[in-house]
Amino acid sequence: MTSTHLDAPPPQLSSDARRLGQGVATIRILLGLTFLLNGLAKLFGWHRVAIGPYVANLINRADAKFILNAEVNHNAQHHLPFIVRLTNDLILPDWSLFGWALTAVEIIGGLLLVAGLWSRLGALIVLGPTIFLFFVYFANDRWVPEQPLELVPLLMLAVVPSGLIWSLDHRHGRRGWPS
Repeated sequence: MTSTHLDAPPPQLSSDARRLGQGVATIRILLGLTFLLNGLAKLFGWHRVAIGPYVANLINRADAKFILNAEVNHNAQHHLPFIVRLTNDLILPDWSLFGWALTAVEIIGGLLLVAGLWSRLGALIVLGPTIFLFFVYFANDRWVPEQPLELVPLLMLAVVPSGLIWSLDHRHGRRGWPS
């Protein structure tokens, strides 16, 4: 019986490569948790998180709809008319469908990234709404690095195999795409 790449042992990494892999895995897990927690907030209607003196917000479905409407229709003069048309003619009128689709995308993509299971696929899944938001905020007078802080690492995770360390892909010896 011949061995497939799935049966092969995980690759042995040099200490420098391992440290680099741990850095990429940390980015993968952090972004995964961000999407997963916001997806769970949409699923369960959570909004406010308080842990001792730390207080923060998650974006539930109602918040997401409000933010999208405010950013597209009130906070900027959009130089990208396709964003206004797409938002006002399709997404906002059918928010019951799009809100649940966004919830599923964030939970599934977030879980894949956190677990390191098909992590490239997880990054590609959450890139959809991230790219859309990049264009929503494109003309809204944001700080220069604000939107690329999600977009660039996700693009990197979609290209670079980040599931080689601290992941289910590594544990099961998966090395090929989409790990």
